[in-house]
Amino acid sequence: MSFLTAETSILAHYTPYQGMMLIDGELCHSVTGKRVDRIGPAHGIVVANYPEGSKEDAGLAISAAHRALDKEWATLTASERAKLLLKVAEGIAARVDEMAMIECLETGKPLSQAHGEVSGCVDLWRYAASLARTLHGESYNNLGDSMLGVVVRQPVGVVTMITPWNFPIWILSQKLPFALAAGCTVVIKPSEFTNGTTLMLGEILIEAGLPRGVVNIVTGLGEEVGAPLSTHELVDMVSFTGSTRVGTLIAAEAGRRLKKVSLELGGKNPQIIFPDCDWDAAVDAVVFGVYFNAGECCNSGSRILVHKDIADKFTRAVVEKSRLVRVGDPLNPEVKIGAIINENQMITIEKAIQSARDQGAEILLGGERIPSRQGLFLEPTIVGNVTPGMDIAREEVFGPVLSILTFEDKDQAIKIANDTCYGLSASVWSKDIDICLEAARKIKAGTVWVNTFLDGSPELPFGGFNQSGLGRELGRHAVEDYTEQKTIQLHIGERTNWWLAKS
Repeated sequence: MSFLTAETSILAHYTPYQGMMLIDGELCHSVTGKRVDRIGPAHGIVVANYPEGSKEDAGLAISAAHRALDKEWATLTASERAKLLLKVAEGIAARVDEMAMIECLETGKPLSQAHGEVSGCVDLWRYAASLARTLHGESYNNLGDSMLGVVVRQPVGVVTMITPWNFPIWILSQKLPFALAAGCTVVIKPSEFTNGTTLMLGEILIEAGLPRGVVNIVTGLGEEVGAPLSTHELVDMVSFTGSTRVGTLIAAEAGRRLKKVSLELGGKNPQIIFPDCDWDAAVDAVVFGVYFNAGECCNSGSRILVHKDIADKFTRAVVEKSRLVRVGDPLNPEVKIGAIINENQMITIEKAIQSARDQGAEILLGGERIPSRQGLFLEPTIVGNVTPGMDIAREEVFGPVLSILTFEDKDQAIKIANDTCYGLSASVWSKDIDICLEAARKIKAGTVWVNTFLDGSPELPFGGFNQSGLGRELGRHAVEDYTEQKTIQLHIGERTNWWLAKS
């Protein structure tokens, strides 16, 4: 492992982004006028400055979204909504470089990766635009000569979206365009660590001609801004991506008020390696799966289950491949692992590694913080001699830390894979399609990859089982998740007075 720096000239003339909230169609400061600096985790400098929103700001945004439901937005046709979403897609495409830079500086992820994520959002908005024009209901012409049944879909109403810091614009783009395609209005609270691309998107929405109040963005802390978004009486649905702990709290608050919820939460995702796997492809996928986004990914392949017959050889191959992974300044194009998001997260990761040591596991690679004057960096870490009962095998770490477990047969592998409270994703590596299909069917996860890992398409739904969440994002039903069904029953012709018929 080598630590790479970047040319200091890249930041020499950088001006911190000055973001503004979006409420009722206007870019604005918070009610208090307070602002806060965002210090980047990789460089230790101020990279952006934002309004410090409050409960009052959240209330204003929710009220604006509620008013907008019955105004111009409600009268737009599906075609008009689709055209607006396509304008937003083009607006993102025009600002990819700018948005990728702030995403890189705020999250600490490699600039090349941030660029790919922002570019990918363009396709999400275009896909949502296509679904806007296909949202439809049903009719029932089999209810008798005098009756016709019609089932229509209507927007659920005001949707609040609380998004995380690991993939700020990507995760928002898995939610927002689909809610807009359904005709909902929205209030967004991005993570206080990564407001940048969300507020830039607000600027793009204004330029695209979005009606006032349809989308509102409030920045601030969770207890100040996030809490009202899940409890306010005018909110009809809450969409949250983040930790299982916070998601459980949001679900409880929403449940007490019978609000609809969509939750995408944590994961402890296994890759199961059988002896007949495509060796090089499996090794590459394991290394990519655990270190992508510095492991700060709900879909991170943070544990692998390797058949005992190949465990030693496969482990050595993964360790050697991991030594080639470059850590360092995310502005350096050769870097694959950037900075950890903040000190608290770094401490959480370090505690998980120490817990593994204390419980008898062996650190095969890394395990230490990398000294840096400016940023927060951790060595790529591999933990061996892990047993299913250890915390490191069951709990989400959210860092560049891989746990290696072994199994004797497919039944044991499936049992270990399911021995966790999560159920977000998994992967199976074998040339035997029978083994792959059986494992895919029996593993309790929302997504199971076969001979690949972390591939995704807007056309395929995404979400988890168990404590990995509720509901699904993406896929052809994504827009329907932001709707309610209404039954309309029409009587045709003269109605017979049968209940109180004349005697």
